[in-house]
Amino acid sequence: MLFATSINGKNVRLSDERWVHIVEGHPEMAGHRNNVLQTITDPGIVLAGAFDELLAARYVRQDKVLVVVFKENKEDGFILTEYFTTKTEKLLNGLILWKK
Repeated sequence: MLFATSINGKNVRLSDERWVHIVEGHPEMAGHRNNVLQTITDPGIVLAGAFDELLAARYVRQDKVLVVVFKENKEDGFILTEYFTTKTEKLLNGLILWKK
């Protein structure tokens, strides 16, 4: 299990089991585990999701944004999924909670 500290100071966990599940659904994520953790630690922007989740996003490629979807509670947090997108205008329509 790996951890990254969010901008809220919470340890957000990424279990090996969750990582395998994510890569099975999003094979383009293979090889980007460190980028996922870095996006939690040093996002360009954090948005509110529709179901109490948070979306941390940052450019890791010139043409694509990495979005990491995670939840936090009083003690810690956990990653739900992540994906690459080029649809930044759609992403920015969400409620911005924090911006670099």
